[in-house]
Amino acid sequence: MEAGSRVSWVKYGPVVSLLVVLLAIWFRSPQSDVLEDRLDTVLSSLLRAEQKVGMNDVARPRVAVGFGGCVDLIVDGVTLLNKISLPLTDHPLHHDYIESTQQLAQSFAYFFAPGAAAERFMLNDTLFNELVEASRDLPGNRWAVGGNAPVMAGRMATEGCDVLLGGSFSPDFVDVLSQHISVAGNIVEEPDIHLILEYPSGAKWGNYTSRRANRYIVHSDDHNPYLASMEEFAEKLEDFQPDLVVVGGLQMMDNFPFQSGEREALLSRLADLLSSSSPQIGIHFEMASFVEESIMEDLLHYVIPHADSMGMNEQELPNLLSLLKGSNITVLSDPNPRVATVLDQMREVYRILNQRHNDANDAVPESDTNGAEAGGKSLTRLHVHTLAFQAMIVTHGSQWKNTMSATAKASLTANRHVCGSDDIDPGKARLIMDDSFSVSRREGSQRIPLQETRPVSCWDEEDYEICVAPVLVCTEVYQTAGGGDNVSAAGLVLQI
Repeated sequence: MEAGSRVSWVKYGPVVSLLVVLLAIWFRSPQSDVLEDRLDTVLSSLLRAEQKVGMNDVARPRVAVGFGGCVDLIVDGVTLLNKISLPLTDHPLHHDYIESTQQLAQSFAYFFAPGAAAERFMLNDTLFNELVEASRDLPGNRWAVGGNAPVMAGRMATEGCDVLLGGSFSPDFVDVLSQHISVAGNIVEEPDIHLILEYPSGAKWGNYTSRRANRYIVHSDDHNPYLASMEEFAEKLEDFQPDLVVVGGLQMMDNFPFQSGEREALLSRLADLLSSSSPQIGIHFEMASFVEESIMEDLLHYVIPHADSMGMNEQELPNLLSLLKGSNITVLSDPNPRVATVLDQMREVYRILNQRHNDANDAVPESDTNGAEAGGKSLTRLHVHTLAFQAMIVTHGSQWKNTMSATAKASLTANRHVCGSDDIDPGKARLIMDDSFSVSRREGSQRIPLQETRPVSCWDEEDYEICVAPVLVCTEVYQTAGGGDNVSAAGLVLQI
């Protein structure tokens, strides 16, 4: 009897399997087909918008990017914490820096549950070295070029730019950089390691579940906070003749134990470098995870006044705005904000920074600035990158061009980086931006529908243009670390 059953299955099994497949197709949800068609249309429309501006018919733009760099050791965060038997905590808590396993657990839990990106300096060298050693033989770990400046430089070189990179690197580090990147800085024997604890959406650590994929970064970096490459970078800048200068990596100074007045002196030298560049050269400042109020105030005094372009994520935007309005730093904000909320915050940042610029120049003659605020630049470009969408404000008549295409490129780059593939697969993506959005939270504000054939929405307000593009959010995450740097760099390339 059993033998007969086996013969029947062998004989009819393939037919049954075929029927199952056909029934699955027959009963497939029409809604699934609609969603797939919609994603395909949005993707093809974004690609067309990106390709409206070609890089092949112009000379390679020249971009100078500083400062610093490191080697990223990327691991699954929950696996690492379980391996070292980090005690679970019932008290998620923000810490400006990390000194103990208890603080590490509390800080990780604080950002892990909402799925918010964070980066913290670890004062405890012994603990940091233990984490690195535990990570070295962790299954699936990866080593990568890290640091805001090298990551942005790499993306810009890939997208068709010649790049001058300011940083002190090891020979092995320099060897893996693009041939279109030249380095200004000292040679170091061993690069600093930054530990990237990645986690996917829905990951569990004890009683905590992450709402979205993101990363928690720890480092014990004692080289990059000193901007050691700045002098050589400044020397090479004149001969390099850049179209754009990009400043990033300054979060390495956050909560670092400088001697009194040391950080201010470094930032003053940076202000002198930026103020001495030609007014025709664009200056972009890439924000990061800052939690120390005093360094944010230093940035507002020494760096931001010289930038006519800024990039940041959905955490960094309200953080900056809160400080500009005289409040405390906001350590944790909504990781999935609505478009209207972000646009209102962007308008306020744009308005306040330009008002500060105008007031400073009215009050102080340009010859008396001492590297500080007066004589700086108006903010003419603001790019905010979130999980669900990209948003840009660009001043009418400014040097920044191709805003619609740049917003589309930023959106596509978000998927390419996080999925780890230049080819975007709609089957590994989803749209989480609303089908329509309000342009402001003010009552009676216009709503703009998401049009699949024209997904980048652009309109004029006051003295600027706003563009918003949906992101095809990657559902099979390869890496979130470096996402903002890649997205911001890609958006800039088409606007130089």
